Amino acid sequence: MDYRIVNKNDKRYIEYISKEMKISSEQDVVDIIGSCMEHRCNYVMLHEEVFSEDFFNLRTGLAGTMLQKLINYNIRAAAIIANEEKIKGRFGEMVFEANKGNDFRVFKNVTEAENWLLS
Repeated sequence: MDYRIVNKNDKRYIEYISKEMKISSEQDVVDIIGSCMEHRCNYVMLHEEVFSEDFFNLRTGLAGTMLQKLINYNIRAAAIIANEEKIKGRFGEMVFEANKGNDFRVFKNVTEAENWLLS
């Protein structure tokens, strides 16, 4: 999965934008965590394009696995999902609950996500 390191306000985060490779398995989540460890970075920004359809279907367990692993490794993650159709049903309920916490949140644009991520 393609990513870039962003340095801003004396903090650093990893930004995943790739449309070719998507988060579609637990191994992809482990790879993201590995990138964070490699670059000594505890902040990740994930654009909508990196999520497979399985991520939005809670029955697959992919979203829950990802959130749990990110929390376990103390990685703060911001997801940018502008398409409101993706945030519906059970996934929407999960997003609503996650947005109350301080580990994973969903935003509609990069500016909001970056402000929260680096706060």
